[in-house]
Order: sequence, then C-alpha cells, then structure tokens
Amino acid sequence: QLQLVESGGGLVQPGGSLRLSCAASRFRLNDYTIGWFRQAPGKEREGVSCISSNGGSTNYAGSVKGRFTISRDNAKNTVYLQMNSLKPEDTAVYYCAARMTPTCSLAADLYRYWGQGTQVTVSS
Repeated sequence: QLQLVESGGGLVQPGGSLRLSCAASRFRLNDYTIGWFRQAPGKEREGVSCISSNGGSTNYAGSVKGRFTISRDNAKNTVYLQMNSLKPEDTAVYYCAARMTPTCSLAADLYRYWGQGTQVTVSS
C-alpha cells in the first residue's frame, strides 16, 4: 500500500515561507495525482492544491492562489508545496494525499491514500 510522509512544517512569522514535502517509498509518485489539504482546529478539511500525475495540470484554492506553488520532482519521488507570504489563517495541519485517477481535484473524498500530516503555525 502506498505510504506518504509529509515534512517541512513548523513555526513561521507572518510573511514568511515554508516548503512542505510529500515523499513516498516503494511506489512511484508520478503514477498518482497528488493533493495537499489542510485542517485547522474546529474547521473542516480544505483542499489547498493539487498536481496531476503527469504534472501538466495544477489547481489552487482561491485563498492560496498566487502565494503557494505545487511541484513534483519525479527523480526524488517527492511532491512539494512552496508556501510564501504566509498568513496566520494558513495555520493548520497539512496533509498530502494521492489518487490513481490522473485528473487534479481539490475534493478530499476522491483521494485514497493519506499521509499523517505536518503542523504549520504562522504566528508572531
């Protein structure tokens, strides 16, 4: 079974940047569409960004468009989420997820495989 591991979370001041990584072992991530999701305390899980299996299609939530960039490095079997101009409202646990279908979607229920999450806290 595909196992995903997120890393790169932490505490950052408003306006700062973080890069999250989503890595997999034993399976090629480029066979999967990857999504990034986040969940803040007391809120529902929210789709943040996704990238299709061939990397040709990406999508972003309106709240992060222009600030976050998703990319994939197939040689490293890793998908990244570069987060710039971070705001306190970006504070959440961030999850990466994978689906075999090659199209990009921000709907969490379409993803079968999930990582354990990494905490991002934006605070001064």
